[in-house]
Amino acid sequence: MALRVIYEPRGKAGEYADLACNLYAGCDHGCVYCYAPAISRKSLETFTHAAPRSGVIDKIRRDAKDLAQAKDQRSILFCFMCDPYQTIDVEHQLTRQALEILLPHGLNVTLLTKGGKRSERDFDLIEQYPEQVTYATTLTLIDEQQRQQYEPGAAPTAERIAALEKAHDLGVKTWASLEPVIDPDQSLTLIQQTHPFVDLYKVGVLNYLPEAKAIDWTKFGTDAIALLEILNKAYYIKNDLKRYLSQSNKTPRL
Repeated sequence: MALRVIYEPRGKAGEYADLACNLYAGCDHGCVYCYAPAISRKSLETFTHAAPRSGVIDKIRRDAKDLAQAKDQRSILFCFMCDPYQTIDVEHQLTRQALEILLPHGLNVTLLTKGGKRSERDFDLIEQYPEQVTYATTLTLIDEQQRQQYEPGAAPTAERIAALEKAHDLGVKTWASLEPVIDPDQSLTLIQQTHPFVDLYKVGVLNYLPEAKAIDWTKFGTDAIALLEILNKAYYIKNDLKRYLSQSNKTPRL
């Protein structure tokens, strides 16, 4: 099937989703650990000047018809190369427009965001299709001052946690991405704080920044798995973290 803007992720991205779609070119969150600027061959500063992708909603409309006709039930992730609820989405609302197309077609959607309260604007729509939507957020740091240094435009961690809980209360499946892991102790605490309303954890490492060399990834991975097992939570260990673990700890528990 030749789709237009919805695509099958490859490589590391393929661990997160079977299908994906990027609504914006660039992302105004400005996360210093982001891989997308390098892939786009842009500086981080240039990449933060985000804009809607040309014709993206019309292309989604056409892709939706093809996917529905094929009865494709793979979930479409928004977004890998940007955040679906970055600040410019308040104006353009491309994410809502996409949901209004895809969900009535019977298609499944995953929203991965650091937008916090901004994402709650669409919860009235999401709650109409709880079986088709998965809501996910990236959790990195509890210390707000430290978080702002790494994710200056993203919502505070407390907002993201609150949105996760609200989505869960709507009957929507939830997961949390613990990647990047900047401070292992804070990541473990985030699991403890959120486990009552997070259905799945996806756990990785820190890439692209020199701070990663100072972290004992074997210890963190072992501690994370032990905690998740104690809490009886489903989890997936990303390949970048698996390589630090013993063979017995490499099986994802989904």
